[in-house]
Amino acid sequence: MKGCRNIAAPGGGGSGVTVEWAWLREEVIDAPKEYAVVAQQEMNQREEIGAAPAGERVTGSVKWFDPVKGFGFVVSDDGGPDILLHVNVLRNFGQSSVADGARIDLVAQRSERGIQACQINAIYPPEGAEGGTVETMTGVELEALADIPLEPARVKWFDKTKGFGFANVFGRPEDIFLHIEILRKSGLSDLQPGEALAIQVVDGKRGKMAARVQAWETVHSDESSGPD
Repeated sequence: MKGCRNIAAPGGGGSGVTVEWAWLREEVIDAPKEYAVVAQQEMNQREEIGAAPAGERVTGSVKWFDPVKGFGFVVSDDGGPDILLHVNVLRNFGQSSVADGARIDLVAQRSERGIQACQINAIYPPEGAEGGTVETMTGVELEALADIPLEPARVKWFDKTKGFGFANVFGRPEDIFLHIEILRKSGLSDLQPGEALAIQVVDGKRGKMAARVQAWETVHSDESSGPD
């Protein structure tokens, strides 16, 4: 098979998994009619339009991403067909979701069925994310937030429909409130129980809450690539 090969499984251990287009066709068959029509149109578009050269670095925006289905699409700044973004590629970057409209820097490769992302280099929050400002939601000014360190934590639970959830900082018993708008401003759209995070904890209007949320792997990667 052409395209992405041996994409590392989440956690970094064991053999990798190969992302193929067969899973997308299965999803289309099993999906509700309305979803299947849209997904089939996306696939037809990629089959009919030429693809970018293999291994090309691309910057663009997330068109949409569905954590339940396990995939979404990216629109390149240079135009052309949409780029498939599979959840396994996203997990290799250290997170399980990405907000619609988030800016993304990735490596795309051509397969027999279209273009797909094989590696993510960076993800940035959506430009002009909706919702209140961080200061309004947390009651803490940005100047004060700059002095608050990121702390390791794990997701206790998060309900995207309700728009909130909770996490626990390592070594602390109290729950930390997670608001979906804070996630969006960090380029995330959903969280899974047990997912590792780096968060800034503040005393908000209704108790302790996260003022900033990042996937733990992205923070660790940034520190590793920093100056000696």
